[in-house]
Amino acid sequence: MAEGPILVTRSSLPPFDEYVQEISSLWESHWLTNMGEKHHEFEARLREYLGIENIALFTNGHNALECVIEAMGLKGKVITTPYTFASTTHAIVRKGLEPRFVDVKSDDYTIDPDLIEDAIDDDVCAIVPVHVYGNLCDVDAIQRIADRHGIKVIYDAAHAFGVFRDGVSSASFGDASMFSFHATKVFNTIEGGAVCFKDASLKVLLDQWKNFGITGPTDVEYVGGNAKMNEFCAAMGLCNLRHLNEEIGKRKAVAERYWSNLSDERGVKLCFPRDGITPNYAYFPVVFEDAFGANRDEVFDALKKESVFARKYFYPLVSDFACYRDKYDSSKTPVAADVARRVLTLPMYADLSFDEVDHICKTVLSVRR
Repeated sequence: MAEGPILVTRSSLPPFDEYVQEISSLWESHWLTNMGEKHHEFEARLREYLGIENIALFTNGHNALECVIEAMGLKGKVITTPYTFASTTHAIVRKGLEPRFVDVKSDDYTIDPDLIEDAIDDDVCAIVPVHVYGNLCDVDAIQRIADRHGIKVIYDAAHAFGVFRDGVSSASFGDASMFSFHATKVFNTIEGGAVCFKDASLKVLLDQWKNFGITGPTDVEYVGGNAKMNEFCAAMGLCNLRHLNEEIGKRKAVAERYWSNLSDERGVKLCFPRDGITPNYAYFPVVFEDAFGANRDEVFDALKKESVFARKYFYPLVSDFACYRDKYDSSKTPVAADVARRVLTLPMYADLSFDEVDHICKTVLSVRR
């Protein structure tokens, strides 16, 4: 058992000496940011790992999402889901677009493609689905809808780095996919993000927009921002990428231990990988149904007393945030609303021991009546 608290996640780190070696050349070049050698090398390694041609690195996933929305010149309304982190909706709104919320599926909590079609009108310019907990959306159904209506698809793939479907990475779907490399993710660069995209012409725009809109030594053609990944973060990415498969393998063992403890328990609803999916085991969400006999908050409190810190993720719905609730009605997305009040993500990281998982599960089940 851990001597200290068990947090919902723990950042993965490479061996210390490996990172020191990776950054040692920076003391020779003194090139610490502005798309240096590590930045370009990291982009190349990511293209290779993900099996894609086009990628741009950013300071974080949120800036990546904002930037690709702007680079595509989107105007109007965007279909998305309220069952997500604040960043998804904020990026849409901050770029002057209007989110139109559609409900999620009850099995994997991703956007329900059967509801997307009815939400499309002439004002809709794009769909921004979310690969929730690393569960891939129904990408084929979503693409068919987008093609019929001539609209863009930008995936919020913040949870889905390292997920593959039939050998094809999550970076390959839609017009673009945004990844977060935040310290809490399966794969991290300390802070960071990226966007992968089909249209190669976007690369120049994205690199200019993330660098203040500068297009030449004395030219600034766009009102851009500052969202360049620095060399230390890129170096961390290079190191962590070498260990990613091992890291995911350890997370798989943790998930399997959870499943062995909880799969047959009354009122405990779990997510399992679908056929053809190579998962990354990003999160371990549990939905507590009425049959469990205790609610989510009671489980949360019991775990907290044991210094186990689960997360109500995602709660509340984005549509219930103070900045949005006057504009949206969460009762119109009843599945998302129901899941949000029942879900807990239990601790999940590579170094979580089986004894710790067993203790967490025992505590969860002790609350049941």
